[in-house]
Amino acid sequence: MVVNKHKKHTRLRGNRTHGWGDKKHRGSGNRGGKGNAGTGKRSDCRKPSVWKYPELFGKHGFRKKNIKVTVKGVNVSYIEEHINSLISSGAAKESNGVFDIDLEKAGYNKLLGRGRVNKKLRIKTAYASKRAVEAVEKAGGSVEGLTPEEKKKPADKPAKMTMM
Repeated sequence: MVVNKHKKHTRLRGNRTHGWGDKKHRGSGNRGGKGNAGTGKRSDCRKPSVWKYPELFGKHGFRKKNIKVTVKGVNVSYIEEHINSLISSGAAKESNGVFDIDLEKAGYNKLLGRGRVNKKLRIKTAYASKRAVEAVEKAGGSVEGLTPEEKKKPADKPAKMTMM
């Protein structure tokens, strides 16, 4: 048995491949990366194999701060014309000549002002235009449940530059 004077890793210092030759034993690069690496630039070769895993696609982290409300508006003229269908669907009731309407139950969240109102309407909604509120109140009705508007802050003036 031959006894080596120095340890193997010491003898192979300065040798690029350490006895493994030119090809394999280079780490993950030999197999194209770790995990799902390489699924993007392989045309349709490797992609179909990962399509069945929906968790590999899309966003999964934090939610955005400023989530915007999707506005679905309805005009006062539409409410006036379709009051009977709103009553039958349970989104409106009539009592003492006043129609109580919950727009959220009807599938809307904003009252818009196009059209005329001849009936007394008491409408509950989160959002309404000024013109819609005026039209309903002019006919003797009211709009309730509005969210208060946030006061807009005045824009900060840019700082003046001074030369020294």
